[in-house]
Amino acid sequence: MEEPRVFVNRDDPIPTIALNGSQAETPSRPKGLRGRLSALKGKANIQDHLVEKLLQQVIPVDGEHVQPEDERPGDGNNGGGHATTERPNFNITTMSVNFRRFNARIGVVFVFQERVERLLSWHQPTHTLSFLAIYTFVCLDPYLLPLLPLAVLLVAVLIPSFAARHPDPEMSLNSEHAPGGSAPYSYYSSSPRGPPLAPAVTVRPAKELSRDFFRNMRDLQNSMEDFSQLHDAVVSLVVPRTNFSDEALSSALFAALFAACLVLSIASAALPWRLIFLAAGWAATCAGHPAVARALESTHRTHVRPQSERALGLVARWAADDIILDGSPETREVEIFELQRLSPGGGEWEPWLFSASPYDPLSPARIAGEKPAGARFFEDVLPPKGWEWSEKKWALDLWSREWVEERIITGVEIETEGERWVYDIYDENADRVGVVEDPAGGAKGNKEKSGKGYVSGPSWEEGEDGDVKRGEWRRRRWVRLVKRKRISDS
Repeated sequence: MEEPRVFVNRDDPIPTIALNGSQAETPSRPKGLRGRLSALKGKANIQDHLVEKLLQQVIPVDGEHVQPEDERPGDGNNGGGHATTERPNFNITTMSVNFRRFNARIGVVFVFQERVERLLSWHQPTHTLSFLAIYTFVCLDPYLLPLLPLAVLLVAVLIPSFAARHPDPEMSLNSEHAPGGSAPYSYYSSSPRGPPLAPAVTVRPAKELSRDFFRNMRDLQNSMEDFSQLHDAVVSLVVPRTNFSDEALSSALFAALFAACLVLSIASAALPWRLIFLAAGWAATCAGHPAVARALESTHRTHVRPQSERALGLVARWAADDIILDGSPETREVEIFELQRLSPGGGEWEPWLFSASPYDPLSPARIAGEKPAGARFFEDVLPPKGWEWSEKKWALDLWSREWVEERIITGVEIETEGERWVYDIYDENADRVGVVEDPAGGAKGNKEKSGKGYVSGPSWEEGEDGDVKRGEWRRRRWVRLVKRKRISDS
């Protein structure tokens, strides 16, 4: 039975593993090592369970958050949603198993990364020049781009796999084929005819504690450090210029990018994109050559770096001089309505509360029979969230007619002088119980009722001050300025 080959990751030496002094001695017999490993696994399982129980008390479980019914994923029986699998929560044992499985399979990624680095660093110039030739053809004729993955699959996967199953015969002569003897010419030539002679090449996970396993761990460790350095470099370069910590510089960058978008939206059709990508690819690949890289580094150190610092200084000076920013925070006007209620017996107005709504006769809360909501005293009125008071005191709005007309409020009387109260007009039918005659009936009916039916009173536009009996509620409007509150870093 043919044994499948295991994909070897790299031919470099195995990394050195540093152990403590007490654990540095390696047992000479394999059985002792396996016995100790099994004992360590048993202890590790107990420790994993203890750590898992401890983390369950510290880390919140995602399953405790109950989703609304309309946001829950649908199951197989319900056609309204797609069936989804629930992701497991954090678990030490699962994390350890997944890491070992991931580390055993990540080797092919590091192999590809190493080959790309060798290709771009001119490790073998013939390979790099071949890559540049293919890149040139694709740039000059982009219609070849869909052909590229198919060609890679043929040349890099299928042909090597077939050649591994049908290997070439050995070219050296053994003792049976002396130099003076005769041999067929086909012995020295490659022929795909006949059955497969070698097992197929397969990619298998690296075994634990093997060389490939530790190589993957070493490369994974170095990749994490490379990603951390790249992340920090990008953050230090991009974030201070784009997060508006320096509003002048970020505003200048925004204006420049907006202008570039406008220019490219008009001129992009006229740019020779094929030549641009061709030149950029050749320049980037040639920059990876060791001799070119040394020359570029020397030029950057002696010429580019001083000029770049000068250019950045000019940009910062232009942004500070020409970008005008708002120095004062945004301010807005807020309102509150002071409501007072007429006492049933004494005819005096009782202070009720301060509400965000005028509680007019046709307001939804009034029609529904709800009581007004608000604060009892002025000191209890708070600014909106994210704002703070810009003025120390509230100011009475002397133009009551304006806010009444803006809200299209009816059934009220406006006080144009004095304290600027807006009163409800008294409705004598409000407290009547029983059948009320239709006010649109005939004149004869109205005369016979002699005032016992509905009698419409004048509105605030028709009557004069003192002619209309006032209702149960009155209100007036107070205003005050607020400004945006500065959000602290904490």
